[in-house]
Amino acid sequence: MILKYDYLKQIFFKFDPETAHKIVENTLHYADVLCPKFFDISSNYFTFENQALEQNILSTTYKNPVGIGGGFDKNATMLSGLKSLGFGYLEYGTFTPKPQDGNAKPRLFRLIDEESIQNAMGFNNKGSEYIKNIVKNKYPFQIPIWANIGKNKLTPNENAISDYEKLAKDFDNFCDAFVVNISSPNTPNLRDLQEKDFIKELFLTLKNITKKPIILKISPDLEIKKAIEICISAIENGANGIIIANTSINYSLSNSKNLRDFGGLSGQNIKQLSRDMFKLISDEIYGKTVLIACGGIDNAQEAYDRIKMGASLIQIFTSFIYKGPKICYDINSGILKLLKQDGLSNIKDAIGIDIKR
Repeated sequence: MILKYDYLKQIFFKFDPETAHKIVENTLHYADVLCPKFFDISSNYFTFENQALEQNILSTTYKNPVGIGGGFDKNATMLSGLKSLGFGYLEYGTFTPKPQDGNAKPRLFRLIDEESIQNAMGFNNKGSEYIKNIVKNKYPFQIPIWANIGKNKLTPNENAISDYEKLAKDFDNFCDAFVVNISSPNTPNLRDLQEKDFIKELFLTLKNITKKPIILKISPDLEIKKAIEICISAIENGANGIIIANTSINYSLSNSKNLRDFGGLSGQNIKQLSRDMFKLISDEIYGKTVLIACGGIDNAQEAYDRIKMGASLIQIFTSFIYKGPKICYDINSGILKLLKQDGLSNIKDAIGIDIKR
């Protein structure tokens, strides 16, 4: 499978990154429409299951801790295909109330030498009505699915809450959790909303609309004192989880010849930044909410390290592109081996173990 994916990757990487992504999206979408039983076969090959990896958190059951981060399946067209590749949960979006085209192309770039990606997509999506018509026929789904919600580019920040409010109302019956995205660097002024007063108002508003878990996704570029401050504000006002973290605009992290001066970095070049931020925040808020680690996770050891730092769940995105469709199987089977090496019988025994010592 490694040799086969390396060969496929060479073919895909000859295409523009956004074109390659569209090929994958169309393949998974139309396979679901035309031959859904194909996914039963692929699921047998790519899915690793063991009760030691199961958790009952965020009001439902997660059979393994590996999820796909927001931005990969923007329009919820790949849910069945991604599920068959062994993920424990899926995130669809980021989507907005109204359809929008996103930023000008080209807006997605591979930093191949660093196994990283730079994206400036800008919440391109087909809008909430289109996406709702898809997910209402899928939900409840076989594994947990999260709705990653954002504001439209043309919605001024002073009216931003109305966009999140509308999406929470419209999708309350079509997801297992909401992810609030105010940390993308690709919508002008969006990151300005990462203030404790706005977060307080936002979470109080959403908590009056939905009983589904609400998760805040933060930027890795925040000064750590402020990051902890807004996490605490979110938790005090009802946040059920924190994702640490989104893409970075710290371009000093890359030496790639393909680096641009716009868009967010993801993958191996933000691994250390994301890991360090996760540890500092977890040291302060572990045990007060569910923590989800994201950024540069591409193997079982890295996933396990962040679990021991306090992560109940992890997310991948860029490593899925570079490592291929067997990555969930490899991470989950690897976590089980690492648990056994440490004499632990369940993933819950490992979560936060480095903090507890």
